[in-house]
Amino acid sequence: KRKPLSDKYFKRVEAVEFTIKQDDGAQCRNLQKADVILLGVSRRQETPLSMYLAQQFGYKVANVPLVLNIQPPSEIFEVDPRRVFGLIIQPQYLRRIRTRRLAGTGVDTETIGKSMGSFDYSNIKYIQEELKWARDLYAAHPEWSVVDVTGRAVEENAAII
Repeated sequence: KRKPLSDKYFKRVEAVEFTIKQDDGAQCRNLQKADVILLGVSRRQETPLSMYLAQQFGYKVANVPLVLNIQPPSEIFEVDPRRVFGLIIQPQYLRRIRTRRLAGTGVDTETIGKSMGSFDYSNIKYIQEELKWARDLYAAHPEWSVVDVTGRAVEENAAII
């Protein structure tokens, strides 16, 4: 015999749908509706963490990428700061992730670097500068929680959040 679907089930489905629509900074106007907001530089496991929090706990999650020297959307400063989590990662670990990501896509970084002027995505100095900029932003907003995701599984980071 099949059990009827519970309110908890529908809450999780709604959370997953919301989270998918808010992935990678999409629809920042909805940040007020998010239970959890994740901030950080590219490739710090924001999407898997967002989806896990939505599926397992029914949290509506928005993740907002931080781009070096570009201010985050103004809406981030209008939400309850207890819902904002800045993700940080060790530079060498992030470089390894980004290098593997690039290799997996077949992108020729030499060609891109020549045609576009520079290609810093996996450059350690650029990554260090990017992470320093993110840390400085977090320090300017001490009411936000900061989570170091280096070497941790999604489940471990979700437990911290």
